[in-house]
Amino acid sequence: MATATEKGFYGTGRRKEATARVWIRPGTGVVVVNGRDINVYFGRETSKMILNQPLDVLEQKGKIDIEVNVRGGGLSGQAGAIRHGLSRALCNYNPEFRPALKKAGFLTRDARAVERKKYGQPGARRRFQFSKR
Repeated sequence: MATATEKGFYGTGRRKEATARVWIRPGTGVVVVNGRDINVYFGRETSKMILNQPLDVLEQKGKIDIEVNVRGGGLSGQAGAIRHGLSRALCNYNPEFRPALKKAGFLTRDARAVERKKYGQPGARRRFQFSKR
């Protein structure tokens, strides 16, 4: 697991096809995602809520600056990846945070992904309509 760097404490998060690299350091609560403010990058409130869940559980909102590089997947998967990476970075920052984050389920990588499309069919589970004649 990564430790402190010159940028701060680091954590990698993954969800669906998205991968997030998250750096945190003590500060005033500034969140930057891919060089943009969180409100500009994520339009949906639920995505911002998912991202802030680890900070709410630990009551660290407004005390930590977060810098994120995220790529792959859609906005929902990226928000989940950031939450996972932020939780791991918080564990590196302060190991006493681990039990609370573990109990909330933020340290587990959500392995659900889109099922692949099968050949000869229109989708993963979808089948062509049965015709008797």
